[in-house]
Amino acid sequence: MIAQGNEISITDKALTKAYDLMRESNILGADYFLRVGVKGGGCSGLTYELDFDNESKPGDMKFGDERLTIVCDMKSFLYLCGTELDFTDGLNGKGFNFINPNASRTCGCGESFSI
Repeated sequence: MIAQGNEISITDKALTKAYDLMRESNILGADYFLRVGVKGGGCSGLTYELDFDNESKPGDMKFGDERLTIVCDMKSFLYLCGTELDFTDGLNGKGFNFINPNASRTCGCGESFSI
């Protein structure tokens, strides 16, 4: 299912980093995608998940274009609708960041949030 409207998007910087990680891990097949999700935990209640996968599940939402597909399960999408995935490599931290318009509170490390 390709989602329309409020999608999960990725910046060019995060896309470049994802490609680099795929090459380093020898994940070069076109059947691989970036899976994003949410699970309970963390200091704010919900934690972001990010991984490479090649197995779709029933009900998965798909975003992206010919460069990279982003996949999210329907339950997680309820929390991640409209989110942009970015990558920071500055002095204040390094890693993928979820810019989530639905989060009412985010912990200091940026790995957990609440709605």
